[in-house]
Amino acid sequence: MESPATTPRPPGPRSPLDPDATRRLLRAAGARAAILVEGWSDQAALEALARRRGRDLPAEGVVVVPIGGASNVQRFVQALGPRGMDVRLAGLCDVAELPYVRRCLEQAGIVASSLTPGAGRSDDGFFACDADLEDELIRALGTAAVERVLETEGELASFRRFQDQPVQRGREVHAQLRRFLGTRAGRKVRYGALLVNALDLDRVPAALDLALAHVRA
Repeated sequence: MESPATTPRPPGPRSPLDPDATRRLLRAAGARAAILVEGWSDQAALEALARRRGRDLPAEGVVVVPIGGASNVQRFVQALGPRGMDVRLAGLCDVAELPYVRRCLEQAGIVASSLTPGAGRSDDGFFACDADLEDELIRALGTAAVERVLETEGELASFRRFQDQPVQRGREVHAQLRRFLGTRAGRKVRYGALLVNALDLDRVPAALDLALAHVRA
């Protein structure tokens, strides 16, 4: 297993970018491509993975853009896609959002007929996590490894108290971990990078690698 790189402090939690701010950001960065993600935790995970893959996204002209949920994807693909800035686009979404994302991509003139979840490859560059990013990362690492990350971060005792709450008793550890990561502002974002850094690179969820590959120069 590769030794994880030192994890920089991830961005967020903050308000997501809007299309106008994103256009200004991309122009200032001289960006040729953007990866649209639902939130800051997705951004932290993708940027951590890019570093582990030896890629420098800013140098490549690639910006990862948190859009504040799949409900905003239409505004962003219209602003940044072929009818807007015409930068190369990729994206991540949760599997439940696939039908809506497909409609938005079609309306923006981006072919989406082959959009599929998980490891499925699509010509438009948008890929789905099943059921979401945290679910994929916990499954890829295994619950014992995720608990070791919590222990390293000094949060294992807090997780044990969380498990002892009446509503959590009897649930699978996977489900408990997934819920725990979203219970405090900033935790989900921080662990997006931490869990990616703890992964063996041959166990990275396919959707993340596919999105990064789609914007490779």
